[in-house]
Amino acid sequence: MPKASVKRLIECDKYKLIDLVLDIENYPTFVPYCIDSKVHEKKDTNDFINIIADLTIGKGPLKDTYKSDVKFNKINNSIYVTNIDGPLKHLDNKWTFEDHKDGTEIYFDVDFEIKNKFLNILMTTSFQYGLDKIADAFQARANKLFRK
Repeated sequence: MPKASVKRLIECDKYKLIDLVLDIENYPTFVPYCIDSKVHEKKDTNDFINIIADLTIGKGPLKDTYKSDVKFNKINNSIYVTNIDGPLKHLDNKWTFEDHKDGTEIYFDVDFEIKNKFLNILMTTSFQYGLDKIADAFQARANKLFRK
């Protein structure tokens, strides 16, 4: 299973960054290879925000949609994502946000496996690059919208 982690310091308020990550409907405007997104359900409780959403990822004729369960833990400022349906056999994705004197430190960890073994092998070789591109996109979007 491909696994990768990214750590970034972004000169921005932690809560604005959390809102940016939870704004799944706008992913197609800035996340590489995200063609479409749809939020099916969003529930806000005292300690959690729970979201069920679809993301369509791809390039050219190669695209697929997966459904995920997104949970924002308001107490420890973390977002945990798991797959529900689609081409992924397994997905564990965690965002952690920590205050820093120069903004917010973000930790983005992803562990996944694609059902198609051949695609899984291909993804393993380029996964860190792809994750870095995604982190770059979130950082650029945050800088554009919220830079202190």
